[in-house]
Formats: sequence, structure tokens, C-alpha cells
Amino acid sequence: MPAPASPCLQDCIARHAAAIPGLAELGKRLAATHDADALIDLYEQCTPLLEQAMWSAEADFHPLLASYQALFREQEALIRQRGKDDRHHFILGIPVADRPPHLRACLESIYQVCMLFDYGGHASGMWDRIQVVVSEDSRDEANIRRHIELVEEYRRKGLQVIHFGLAEQYELLHALPPSTRERLGKLLTTQPREKFSLKGQAANRNLSYLKFLQLTEDRCNTLYYLVDSDQSLCVNRQTASGEETVVALNYFHAIDRIFRTTDTLMLTGKMVGDPPVSPAVMAANFLDDVSAFFSRMAALRGDEACTFHGLPPQKPGDAAYHDMAKLFGFDNQPATFPYACRLTGKHDHGACLADFAQRLDAFFFGEHLTRKTWFGYGHGFAELSPARTVYPGNYIVNYTGLKYVIPFGHLRLRMSGPTAGRLIAAEIGHRFASFNMPNLHRRTTEAGPGDDFRPGVEVDEASVDVSDEFERQFFGDLMLFSTEALVRQADVTRAFARDAIEAVVGEKEAELLTLYQQKHDAIVERNRQLGELVFDAGHWWLQASAHSPGLAQALRRVRAFIDNIERNFGEHALAWRQIQSAEHRAQRKRQIVEALMNYRAERDAWDSLF
Repeated sequence: MPAPASPCLQDCIARHAAAIPGLAELGKRLAATHDADALIDLYEQCTPLLEQAMWSAEADFHPLLASYQALFREQEALIRQRGKDDRHHFILGIPVADRPPHLRACLESIYQVCMLFDYGGHASGMWDRIQVVVSEDSRDEANIRRHIELVEEYRRKGLQVIHFGLAEQYELLHALPPSTRERLGKLLTTQPREKFSLKGQAANRNLSYLKFLQLTEDRCNTLYYLVDSDQSLCVNRQTASGEETVVALNYFHAIDRIFRTTDTLMLTGKMVGDPPVSPAVMAANFLDDVSAFFSRMAALRGDEACTFHGLPPQKPGDAAYHDMAKLFGFDNQPATFPYACRLTGKHDHGACLADFAQRLDAFFFGEHLTRKTWFGYGHGFAELSPARTVYPGNYIVNYTGLKYVIPFGHLRLRMSGPTAGRLIAAEIGHRFASFNMPNLHRRTTEAGPGDDFRPGVEVDEASVDVSDEFERQFFGDLMLFSTEALVRQADVTRAFARDAIEAVVGEKEAELLTLYQQKHDAIVERNRQLGELVFDAGHWWLQASAHSPGLAQALRRVRAFIDNIERNFGEHALAWRQIQSAEHRAQRKRQIVEALMNYRAERDAWDSLF
């Protein structure tokens, strides 16, 4: 009996066999294959060969990507034709608060992955094995309506999307027995019905777990995929003309295979694009790069053609954006990274400077103009490594893995994912794994930073205030590194003793105060130097601004940026005063100690749901 038709596989082998070792041998096996299972397995052997070629420096990327996507679609058709499919169903959870532009980009990326790779097929008009839960946490009714409209729009496109609204969340929470609900108050929420919005990303995510339980039809064959609204299922690549976004990773296929062939309970991917950290830990190195930009500009003429293009590709290493990368075990990076102009067409250095200045304020929303993270194929997608950080916007669990929740949301601290990761890794070891399938992280959208909600950032016409986020960063670091030390000396499956917690918290507090003082001093000095470089050294932009409204506006933006750095990180910054206050630290330390003491009891209550 002849094998089912496989024109895409045949075309791929014929087209690329000369350039890709291994494809010719697959071609010989294809000619001799008459069994559907064996044919489907040939695709599993072919796609890694294309991946390796596609992500190599010599690749003609887009023709290979088109073949790669077509192979998966054809394989899916063969699986449906065979009629036997024991792969996982997916339920995706997207917590969202007042972010319609981000939610649109996130849903569009899921739709593109479904359309281009067709995991599970959509013979019914809907992708049968993919379900998406948009978990609402908005305060603005207009944004809630926009989120609902997006859900309906993507349902019409074939995605199974549901809107998990505030009223339904409240009812589902209060369907739990009162005693259980009381024990879970800090993991979920105790907010009243009339104030059930802006519960925080952790509480909202954990509430979505209750919806997952309601939707699950097959506990043994369902995976739960948590994605933040400012992330997309795609990656970025550097090209000669700049950054390019590509839908090049078949997330569902790879994740299903990992959970079917290993004993993984929790899987996490990283992020590419904008840094996954707060501006509170990026200010010193960002000031270095801004000063380097103006130093280079000073040696050029404003009216000559822009030379901030065609720069050698820069691939900052892990945590290059972090002022205190050594805390996390990463090496020092080069002192500065160059800025690549995003303008197209004919323009001069004055226009480049003006566009650069227009983008500076996005830093306070978490965008880093010079230190993006880029996707690297490395050893492929399937290779697992032990994980120690949960990336809250990109992790997957099976039904048993739902127990390993991200705790301490009631404290509203940053670093919740790394903190949870240390606890989870100490409990389940290698069954908490990391894989090379990052999501693309975008802090801002084309509409600009003013069009979405970011907790911890307050904006008015004259200033940006990140003091709340800065304060939550310091004490989030304190929680993280205290937890990291604690799990080395105590059994994570038993309640932590108060004296052990207080000892590590005190030790880490002293270390962090020293490091934050050093960082504070560096920011103050570098900000002063930037002000002198831009406004006191007599460079060409000062004279040119007298007859160029665009440059005059650009310099006002640079001045506002310098003022905002001073306001948020200088001697009189609110967050810095809070960090220096022994009274404020004592209050936060009490919260941290109590949270760690109660962790095991809360986990026991949470585990009882499963």
C-alpha cells in the first residue's frame, strides 16, 4: 500500500538536500516508506535538520522558514488522516490589566503559530487542541470592553478564546469552601467584589488556575501554558536592516514532545526582546550607553548623513542590561553598547538625535534602547537544563505541576518568578526544567508607553515616577536572595523556622544595602556627567537647536530624562529614602519573614485543590 502523499517533504528534500547534510538519506528512506507512522516519524527527523540550517549564519532564512512551517502543516494533516493522536491539549492563560494593544499582539501571535504550524488541526473551524483564557484584571471599563472585543475577534478567526471576567472570577473564588478560601487568601485575593480589579499579576494568574480546573476534561493529557500579555509567541533576529520578528518556533509541538518523553512537571522558557527586569536595576548601564551615544555624536556634524546604521551586530550576553548581574552569577559585559538608529530613508544626525531623545522616556517603562536580548538557536529546542527561575510570562505545567504555584503575590514584590523558582527547584529538582523557546517581550507598543497600564509607574505631563517599582525591586531582591540562602540549609517540604529566616534576611539585607549604595552613587555621578556632556560642553546640537524646533524639543526631552533619573534615583528619591529607612525596612522584613514562615501551610492548602 503506498504511503500517504507528502509533497512538502519531497519538495524540501529535493530543494535543500545538496546544502543540508542528512536530507539526502531521508529522501532514500522516504522512497521506501509505506507506513503512516514511519512517514510521520520522518518529519520528526527532518525538521531539526532544517532548524540547524535555518539559524546558521549562512542561511537563506525565509525560504527555509517557509519549508519548515509547511512541513509541520503537512505532518499535522497526516496525523489527522491516520486518526490516532494522543498528544496534549493546551490551555493558555493570559493575565491582563488595562493593556488592549499588548493583548492584541499576544493573541495575534498565538493565532499565527496556530495558522502557520496547525498543531492539532482545525477541521472543525477552530483549533481543537488550543484553548485560551484571557484573565481580566482591569480597572478601566473601556479597556475591559476592548479586551472582550479582542476575544470575540479572535474567536471568529478560529481560536478558542474565552474572557474570564471579574464577576466570574469572584464567583469561582467564592465557590471554594470558606475555610479553604481563608487559607488561600494570600495566594488568591481577599479583595471585595466591588474592588476586584488590579489584584496583581500573581493573584490574577493563580485565580486563572481555578478556571483551568473547570475547563480540564482530561487531566492526564492537558498542559497549562502561562503567557503574559506583553509577550508574544515569536522571536527576534538581527539582520543587516535591523530587528526582524519571526514566527519560527513551533511551541506546542516541542512542548508536547518534552512532556511526553520526560518526567518534567514544570517547564519554563526565557524571553527575548526587552529586558524582563525593572528600570530600577538598569539605570547605571543605560546612562553609560546614553553618554556613549552623545560622545559619538559630538565628534560628528549634525547635518551629515546618519552613520548610526549598519553597525556590527551586537548580542549582549545574559543579563547585560542588569546593573548587578554578578549577583546572579553572570560575567561583566563590555562597558557600553552602541545605539542603532531606527529611522529609514535619507536623514542626518540631527534627525537621529531627535528620534533617540523621543525614545528615552520608554526606559522608565522597561525598554532598553541598546541592550535587547536576541534569540539564539544554540543546541536546539529540545535540550533541557535544570531551572532555578520561573519566567511568569512563559511557563508550562502539567496537571500535577499546577501545585507549584508562584507564591507571595500579596506582598506585590518584584522577583516573584526567581523566588518561586528557588523553592520549586529545591522541591522537585530536575523535573523543573528550562528550554530554549523564549517569547518576545515588548514593554511598549507602537502606541507608546502611555497607552497601557504598568504597575509601579506613575506618569503625568512633567514627570515619570517609578518609586513604587524601585521599592518593590529592593525588597523583592531581599526576598529572593533570602529564599535562595534558606533553601540551601532547610527542608523546603517542611515549615521554615523563624530564627533561620530572620538570620538569612538580616545577612542579605546588609549585603544588598551595600550594593544598592554603590549603584546609587554610580547613577548620581553618571547622570551628572550626562548633563554636562549634553548641555555644558558647547556641542553642535546646542547651536543648531536655536534654529531647529525639532532639536530644541529633543533637548527638552533629554533634560526631562535627566530630571526623571534624578527624581527616581537621586539623593531625594522617595524609594531611596524608603530603602534607607530602618523603620520601613523593619516593616517589610516582618512581611517577608511571615510570608516565608507561612509558605508550607499555604502550599498544603493549595495542593489540596488538586
